[in-house]
Amino acid sequence: MRKVELWWRIPLAMIGGLIALYIFPTENIWVLSPLVPALILIATLGMGFRLALLTGFIAGQVYYIAHIEWISLYLGPVPLLALSTLMSVYFALGVGLTSWLWKRLKPKTNQYIWFAVLAAAIWIAREWLAMSFPYGGFPWSRLGMAQAHGPWGNWAYFGGISLVGFAVALIGSLLAVIAVGARKRGFPLRLATISAALIATMPAIFPLGLLNQTDRTATIAAVQGNANAGLFSNLTPGTILNNHIQATKLVSETDLADELDLIVWPENASDVDPLRSDEARGAIDKIAKEFDAPFTFGTVTKSGDDVYNSTLLWSPTEGPIDQYDKKRPVPFAEFVPDRPFWRALAPDLIDLVPRGYSFGERDGIFELEEFMAGTLICFEIAIDQIPRELANSGAEVILSQTNNADFGYSDETYQQAAIAKLRAIETGRSVVNISTVGLSAIYLPDGKTLNELTWYQPGAMVNKVPLYSAITPAVFIGGWIDALIAALGVLSLVVIRRR
Repeated sequence: MRKVELWWRIPLAMIGGLIALYIFPTENIWVLSPLVPALILIATLGMGFRLALLTGFIAGQVYYIAHIEWISLYLGPVPLLALSTLMSVYFALGVGLTSWLWKRLKPKTNQYIWFAVLAAAIWIAREWLAMSFPYGGFPWSRLGMAQAHGPWGNWAYFGGISLVGFAVALIGSLLAVIAVGARKRGFPLRLATISAALIATMPAIFPLGLLNQTDRTATIAAVQGNANAGLFSNLTPGTILNNHIQATKLVSETDLADELDLIVWPENASDVDPLRSDEARGAIDKIAKEFDAPFTFGTVTKSGDDVYNSTLLWSPTEGPIDQYDKKRPVPFAEFVPDRPFWRALAPDLIDLVPRGYSFGERDGIFELEEFMAGTLICFEIAIDQIPRELANSGAEVILSQTNNADFGYSDETYQQAAIAKLRAIETGRSVVNISTVGLSAIYLPDGKTLNELTWYQPGAMVNKVPLYSAITPAVFIGGWIDALIAALGVLSLVVIRRR
C-alpha cells in the first residue's frame, strides 16, 4: 500500500461512516444505507491489516458519533466518546479482517460474489459481538435498524434485524466489489448487478399485509402524560403520576371509551410506587374504576434490598395482579457494573447513577380476560431475545413502555420508535410504543402506523388493535439467524479457497 493512497482512502471511509447521520431517523434516507459498508470497503480493500484497522477505527468513530450524539445530553461527552471508542474497536476489527482476507484470498471471477457474502457476514458478526459484550453490549446502531421506513425492513419478517442488516450489507458489499473489480478480466458484472438488484427489490414485492390477517382486536388506550420523568428531574413526588391521570381523562372524549380492554401508561408513569403508597394506590384505583378497565404502567418497586424498574398490571376490582421487572437494565444508566473499578476512573460520572436496578426474572406476559399482552421496558426493544420470547410465550400484542424525557427533542426517540416498528414486522405482532413524552405510536405487523401522538403534549391513542398469534419465520428461527449468517460466511470462505 503506497502511503500516497491514504489521502483518499481515509476520507472516503470517514464519509462512509458519516452517512449514518442520514440513514437513521429522523433523516430516514434509508436508501443510502448500503453506501456505509460500500464506501468503507472501497477505502480499505487492498490495505494491510494494521492500516485497515486504523481506518476502520476512524470510520467507526464517525459512524457512531454521527447518530448517537444524544447520549451526551444528560451525561456529557465523556460517556459518548467512551461508548463510541469501544464500538469502534469492534468496527475496526471487522474492517481489518475483511481487508486482510481480501489480500490473502485474491478473489477472481465468481469468487467476487462469494467475497461480498463473506464481507456482509463479517459485518453482522461484528454487530453481534458489539451487541453482546461487555455487560450485554450495545444493541443500538445496527445497520438493519435504519430500515424501518423502507421496504428492506420487510426482511425482518424472515430473520429479524440481523437479516435486514445482512441484506443491506450484502448490497453494499456487492457495490464495493463492482467498484473495485469491474475492470478486471472475468469479473461477473451482470451476476453482481442482478444479485444486488434482487436483494433490493424482493422485500418490496412481498405482501406482508396478506400474511397478517386477523378478525380479533383489543381496544387499547395508550396514554402519553407529557411528564418530565428524566433521571435528574426534581419534581414533587406524585407530579408525574398526576400528569398521566390528567392525560387519561382524554380517553373519555373518544368513541371507544366504553369498550376499553386495557389502558397503557409508559415507563415511570407513576413516580410513587403504589405498592408502598396508600395515596398513589388510591389515585390509581380511582381512575381504574372510573374506566372499568385494567391498567398497566411503569414504576419503581422494591423487594427487600432489590430495586426494580417495573411494570404493574392493575385490575379495577383487585388492584395489582401481575408485575414485570426489567430483565436488562441499561449499564451505566440504570446500574453500574464493577462500580469500584469504574468509580476509580470517573467518580463524578459514576456517582450520577447512585441507584442500581436489579435484574428482573419474571416473564413479561400479562393474561387479560380476552387476550395476552407481552410487555417490555424501554431499551429492551433493541434486544433481539426479549420481543421474540414474548411472541413465543403467547403474547398477541406487545407493549413497549418507555421514558424518553432525558433525551429532549433529539433523534433518540425516533430511532427507538423505528426499532419498535421493525419488531412489529419481525414478531408479527402489533406494537404499542408508548412514551412519557413521545414519540408514541402503534405499529402494525405490516409496518404501517395505526396511530401516533405529537411530541411533548399530553395525549391518548385509543384504537382497536389487531391481535395475532401466528409465529413468524424470524421468531421461529430466533437467535439462530446470527449463527446461520456466520455459517454462510464460512461457506463463502471455503468456496473462495477452493479455486
